[in-house]
Amino acid sequence: MDGSTAGLLVLFVVSLVPLLPTEVTILGMGIEAAQGGTSLALVIAVASAGCLASDQALYALGRFGGRAALDRLGRRKKIAAGLGWLDGRLQRHPRPVLVVARWLPSGGTIGALLAGSLRWPMAEFVTASAVGVTLWTSYVAFLGYAGGRIVTEPGISLLLSLAVALVLGSVLTYSVKRSARAL
Repeated sequence: MDGSTAGLLVLFVVSLVPLLPTEVTILGMGIEAAQGGTSLALVIAVASAGCLASDQALYALGRFGGRAALDRLGRRKKIAAGLGWLDGRLQRHPRPVLVVARWLPSGGTIGALLAGSLRWPMAEFVTASAVGVTLWTSYVAFLGYAGGRIVTEPGISLLLSLAVALVLGSVLTYSVKRSARAL
């Protein structure tokens, strides 16, 4: 097994397991794609497949007793803010909110659990999840790819891509917290 295949396998496993550093792994594989090690489309496809499978498992967990898991996760301050934002909005605008939730810290995990506990129709959830997962993994992979094209040293390109992702994520998180306080 070559390094690229091993990297894609690791990417799939990390994408599949909730709360593992999926974003960092996708960024790294985006950098790998920029430097010719693998295909960017393949990175996006593998990450999307892992995240989508994870979402379906989390949805099922939420549907069959996930409220307790949500309560446990809600004890963490950062997750509680995202949960509060999601809970109120999922009732009114479910599909777009689930897509946007991907950009919040642990938003995909919380959104899937919450959608299951609210008993969303499975077909609606799968559609929203697929759109959100594909957009999010594409965004992160493109950030890594751009960093890998701008700076050819892999470690520095990862730091650059992480910095951009951190700034963009912080802006989104701040916006969500601010809109949650306004309600």
